[in-house]
Amino acid sequence: MERWSLIAITLAISLTVRWAVSLNPYSGAGKPPMFGDYEAQRHWQEITFNLPIHQWYFNTSSNNLKYWGLDYPPLTAYHSLICAYVAELINPEWIALHTSHGYESLGHKLFMRATVFVADLAVYVPAILCYIHHCEGPESKKVSSMLCALLYPGLILIDHGHFQYNSISLGLALWGWLGLVFDRVLFGSVAFCLALNYKQMELYHALPFFCYLLGNCLKRDLKGEGMMRLIKIAFTVLISFACCWLPFLTSLQQSLQVFQRLFPVERGLFEDKVGNVWCSLSVILKVKEVLSPQIQVWFSFAATLLTLLPTCIKLTINPTLKGFKLAMVNCSLSFFLFSFQVHEKSILLAALPVLLLLHEIPFMATWFLLVSTFSMLPLLLKDGLLLPYTITSLAFLLVTTKLLSAFEKVSVEDLQLQPFSQGVRRYIPHFTIPAHLVKLAFFLSIFAMATLSLISATLVPPPQLPDLFPVLVSLFSCIHFLIFLTYFNILHQSEPLYKKHQRKVK
Repeated sequence: MERWSLIAITLAISLTVRWAVSLNPYSGAGKPPMFGDYEAQRHWQEITFNLPIHQWYFNTSSNNLKYWGLDYPPLTAYHSLICAYVAELINPEWIALHTSHGYESLGHKLFMRATVFVADLAVYVPAILCYIHHCEGPESKKVSSMLCALLYPGLILIDHGHFQYNSISLGLALWGWLGLVFDRVLFGSVAFCLALNYKQMELYHALPFFCYLLGNCLKRDLKGEGMMRLIKIAFTVLISFACCWLPFLTSLQQSLQVFQRLFPVERGLFEDKVGNVWCSLSVILKVKEVLSPQIQVWFSFAATLLTLLPTCIKLTINPTLKGFKLAMVNCSLSFFLFSFQVHEKSILLAALPVLLLLHEIPFMATWFLLVSTFSMLPLLLKDGLLLPYTITSLAFLLVTTKLLSAFEKVSVEDLQLQPFSQGVRRYIPHFTIPAHLVKLAFFLSIFAMATLSLISATLVPPPQLPDLFPVLVSLFSCIHFLIFLTYFNILHQSEPLYKKHQRKVK
């Protein structure tokens, strides 16, 4: 009884925080003519409700693709259509073709916020609860981990503040992961296919899923059980994609148009000031101007492939659950740092697997999750979300410190760096990783983030350097992400060899 009471309190706190954040401004509020992501989601409801399905992704007199044209996979479009049917029952003006552009009202804001809240509660929150429930450890630690995971400020601020539905794709990806954890590979495959068909950015997680499944099939002998398992998975994936894309498979032109909308090469290497390598490199070398778009694509592809290859090979050879989580972190970070067309919000894809490691390595996970939230500061300031950003970040730091004892777990053993440390000692006998230096680095990082946040919110940059503060945030975040990528790769490469019948969630 006490356990369920604690879970109920945890849910109440996390849902209250979400609703409190939703009372703040959203992306593009009162900023015509394009407004922001809030208007984009409303507009997709308008388009999917009023136009036939074969026109959703095409530029027509009724569907101007330059005005928030649909550029997400079919499942997002279907979700928009469902929301539109509900909106039409409440107030048809919210989705009236053309005349509803830029529609803003208190009632409509309440409706749109409620759609995010319901999606979060229906998909993401249950997946987190299921994951934490099956983790090893005492009940108190599970409840503490659950609260910390549900209070991650990055996702709350973007979905319930800025306005998006990332909780759906991330929740579906987590259900896919859980399916594989409990050896329900077909369920897991379907769930991840749905995630990929809701947001194409779930490609960040696709290679770990593929490598883990392939590695497991190889371990089972490809001539017998392993081959049958691989065939079943392949058919499941094909059927899942076919069901999602069925209305768009009526002609090659229709399919190619949807695909072109999902991967618009013409948008460039990155957008705004994002904390990845290409944006940071542009401070000293204008990559977009020096290299042609085609060269940019190939450069980013090669860099991404080279950085994620080690973790993918390790996962295929050694398909463990711990390795699966680490590979998801490494691959998503590699994509974020080096791939083409990266948004600042894409860091949430790396944050998801780090949340799965929060109860194992709370110190590094907390550090990463705080930096990932900070990396989106320019966007949050633009949306007027400084107050919720400050409060949720401080609350998350306080909760992880008190409930998970994050600051106390900085030894080599706690950071899971024993194999790495032992390996280095073969060449440098007196090599150590002092805990006090690790703590000092963390506090300096927190101080720098607080200082940059304060400066960005209160000072006006020099006229000749209008993007000074966003660039500093991007550079600071990029350096941290490169360090985290190195750290998580070390953890994965140091992992011991595969053990059969591994089923427990670590």
